[in-house]
Amino acid sequence: MTFLYKPTLLLFSTLLIVTSCGKKDKKNSFFTADEPVDTFVKFTAFAPEKVKPKQLNHKKNKIEHFYNKIWSPKSNSTISFLVAEKGKIIFEDYQGFSNKKEDEKITKNTALHVASVSKVITAAAILKLVDAEKITLDQEVRTILKDFPYADITVENLLNHRSGMQNYAYVVDDRKIWNHRNTLTNQDILDVFNKNKTKLASKPNTRFAYCNTNYAVLALIIEKITGLPYPQAMERMIFKPLDMTNTFVFDVTKDKELVSVSYKNNYQIVPYDYLDGIYGDKNIYSTPRDLLKFDLATQGPDFLSKALVEKMTKGYSYESKGIRNYGLGLRIIEWESGERFYYHNGWWHGNTSSYVSLKKEGVTMIAISNKYSPKPYEIRKLSALFGDYPFTLDHKD
Repeated sequence: MTFLYKPTLLLFSTLLIVTSCGKKDKKNSFFTADEPVDTFVKFTAFAPEKVKPKQLNHKKNKIEHFYNKIWSPKSNSTISFLVAEKGKIIFEDYQGFSNKKEDEKITKNTALHVASVSKVITAAAILKLVDAEKITLDQEVRTILKDFPYADITVENLLNHRSGMQNYAYVVDDRKIWNHRNTLTNQDILDVFNKNKTKLASKPNTRFAYCNTNYAVLALIIEKITGLPYPQAMERMIFKPLDMTNTFVFDVTKDKELVSVSYKNNYQIVPYDYLDGIYGDKNIYSTPRDLLKFDLATQGPDFLSKALVEKMTKGYSYESKGIRNYGLGLRIIEWESGERFYYHNGWWHGNTSSYVSLKKEGVTMIAISNKYSPKPYEIRKLSALFGDYPFTLDHKD
């Protein structure tokens, strides 16, 4: 059966965003392991801005046409798809199977593996810890994790992929280093790096290198600071406060038979492997409607301080020419015009995903598939409907 939490109805007129903790001092606003959940955040209702009906219908027609060209019923696709503007869902659709053998179809409440889009949410949790003054961006990781093997790597270096560490997947690919019959954990990564004296690929903060190890270590930092396992910490810090009721962190030890199945393009099942126990870089399951709630929260004035939002949404890597960059948990395209485009893609096993956040226009676009396809990455083209973005809606099969 598909792993579904209690369904929630996302009303177009009422969405939830995080608010501050009232009179609580910021330093004490974060829970410890024995504090009740409601000491962290509270809710207020958010009434999305009105969008003119004519504009909405025009965009809806364009989006639907684009969608049907890529994910027509005849294409045998699996997809969860949503586009919203200023909190109002313009178009959404769900098709395919979460479990083909059991004839379980994908619905708006079906949680799918969002792969590396998980990094966006892990980064948000870390930034909440920074905002609460539990850690700092310039803090060395080894002052938090005593067995972290490297000096001069900061929390910020992990967030923006400038740590210089090697990708754990490449290191443990060597069977002499790791027995592939054993499931690797986040802590195992540090143990392996220490035991084998794994060298850095580059000097810290000298170049950008996208590396899953960074976010696996960030998950360990979340655990250390909150005193909770990463899945429970994310539930209390992000999922529950934002009413993301169909979102959770996958536990390889007990959830294998409960979650949506991962498929190759021909519906052949992709088996689990020894890397499926790592979280922070991946392993969050969610829905487009839940990710919309998350995106609305991050665009709200009370989720993070203005200073942190500015740090999150700026680029950090300019040693090479080009328009592509990375913020704190967000991929960025920066054009010469000054326009910035924020997104993150994901791929793990047969799961592909794309999250686009047009922050200036208040637009959220989500596409998730559990049957391998690069098609979710095409949703960025729809940005041309909402702002001055150099994309075209053309799609070639």
